[in-house]
Amino acid sequence: MSGFVRRIPEGDHRERMVCADCGHIAYENPKVIVGAVVVADDRVLLCRRAIEPRRDYWTLPAGYLELGETLEEGAIRETWEEAQARIELDGVLGVFSISRIGQVQVMFRARFSPSSAGPLFAAGAESLEVGQFAWNAIPWDSIAFPSTRWALNAWRRSGAGPLGAPAGNPPEDPRGTRPPGDSIGPPTVARE
Repeated sequence: MSGFVRRIPEGDHRERMVCADCGHIAYENPKVIVGAVVVADDRVLLCRRAIEPRRDYWTLPAGYLELGETLEEGAIRETWEEAQARIELDGVLGVFSISRIGQVQVMFRARFSPSSAGPLFAAGAESLEVGQFAWNAIPWDSIAFPSTRWALNAWRRSGAGPLGAPAGNPPEDPRGTRPPGDSIGPPTVARE
């Protein structure tokens, strides 16, 4: 940022990018990620990534919230872009902090919009393929991100009933500092 210097503004306690001429502070804040755990017949929709990071790994349909969107609109858009699926949201399933990369992820539990043909989906531009997986068939060794596992665990715990309080980071990674690939094996969450 031309003309900006890194310093602690008056009345603040963190270094920020500040315009050397006018004093404008360019705050650098976390990005919001929105997505959905889309479920039908006790199977979850996953997308195999066509882009980096983690190309060829499986994830949930999710991505950056755009300016002017609500959280819900963003989750619905991302699911369409990545999995060509029309969905309806049940509610917030989990809110996860990924401090390592400055993200807050808001994941919804969702279902496919009603269709006489059943669940409709196809790979979008950012997906190599998409598919529905029963819990025991999820490709756990090829899951892209720790937060994907967290959201899948939250789905498993929530069942099909009413949603309670949203899930958060697991105790072993409360700040979201573990990098992708640092998870060991499939989760061992039993349905409650």
